[in-house]
Amino acid sequence: MNVPVANAREINELLARYGVKFGIYKNGTFNEQLFPFDAIPRIISAEDFSHMEKGLIQRVDALNMFLRDIYSDRKIIKDGVIPEDFVCASKGYLAQCADLIPSKGIYSHISGIDLVQAKDGTWYILEDNLRIPSGASYPLIARELCRMASPGLFEGGRIADNRNYASLLKNTMDYVNCGGINVILTPGRLNAAYFEHSYFAEKTGAVLVQNTDLFVEDNILYMKDYQGGKTRVGAVYRRISDEYLDPLTFLPESLIGVPHIMDAYRAGNTAIINAPGNGVADDKGIYYFVPKMVKYYLGEEPILKNAPTYLPFYDEDRKFVLDNLEKLVIKDVSEAGGYGVVFGRDMTREQLESWRRLITEQSRRFIAQEVIDFIDLEIAENDKTVMRKADLRAFVLSGEKTQVWASGLTRFSRKADSFVVNSSQGGGFKDTWVLSQE
Repeated sequence: MNVPVANAREINELLARYGVKFGIYKNGTFNEQLFPFDAIPRIISAEDFSHMEKGLIQRVDALNMFLRDIYSDRKIIKDGVIPEDFVCASKGYLAQCADLIPSKGIYSHISGIDLVQAKDGTWYILEDNLRIPSGASYPLIARELCRMASPGLFEGGRIADNRNYASLLKNTMDYVNCGGINVILTPGRLNAAYFEHSYFAEKTGAVLVQNTDLFVEDNILYMKDYQGGKTRVGAVYRRISDEYLDPLTFLPESLIGVPHIMDAYRAGNTAIINAPGNGVADDKGIYYFVPKMVKYYLGEEPILKNAPTYLPFYDEDRKFVLDNLEKLVIKDVSEAGGYGVVFGRDMTREQLESWRRLITEQSRRFIAQEVIDFIDLEIAENDKTVMRKADLRAFVLSGEKTQVWASGLTRFSRKADSFVVNSSQGGGFKDTWVLSQE
């Protein structure tokens, strides 16, 4: 497909004017920066997307079943599929959420699944993000600006319309709503993804709130209004981490949480999107077991593959990792945003030995993966085209049914030969065009 592209410079200027930025804390300082947009789109064929869609729905359904199981009957542990101490040692496992079934039994309402495509065309899952995955707003507003700049690009229905994300999100919130309004709970203006919080509040009709706008009375969550009254809240799309959500249940020093919100949630009087405790399922160590979950809960073979992964927790895998460290990528299971990722090929002999000792001493802390030489995409840089590594974050919404948004966030590295594409590591993004069926 011959793709004419919009003016990237114009669009980046508009993104800056509209405040489409990405903020990160580094060395104790908050830095807000532009998330650079590249106007050459990633194109995914209808056939490729159909295959991916089936695999993503299968995977997210299995993960939701795992979360319900792990916080209730724990059958997958009793049947020996996943070791109990491995689950309970996860930083994402919250004992406070045991026997707590959320509205409609859905835990991960919005799943951000990170994939890469190998050069043979195979799609591999790199990570499952089930806590508070961000990023859907960026391709949405970029497409909106591209439509304004070059409306002819999107005529004729060749490219799937991605403007339905807000309605998918609203329908998901409405489905689990326990009676009352929908709100988006933000920690405030200095949060890294504040633009997205405000953008989706506007697009879905939800009210953007901070913790001081909410209170709990008789196990019911309310929003204060400007006249001293109160409005019941039936669903909270929270954009703060579990540990800060309720100072009376989790970290008592939290200044951005809502006291007793977990009591309202436990009583079934409000829905929290995504459910607290989901971090156990996007632990990079638990990732190793997701293909087993698909077989265990659904009785099906996984449609999408994990990247070849080794778990040093197991003796056989640990021996392989130690013997082949220079060929592997090591990931800290509790890190995110591209942090805690090291490539054996970049280490000196002394560093390799140091890592071997660390992996032996803290085997639960790490996974090791084979390096997938995933495809490069064209990037416009200084009036020329260069090739850079890129991944894809697909967004899967689980409400009355599980649906995959026909778009996604394609992130790319701005450094030659770098495999790290995260925005927090200086990457950029581009639109993702899913082609319609002929």
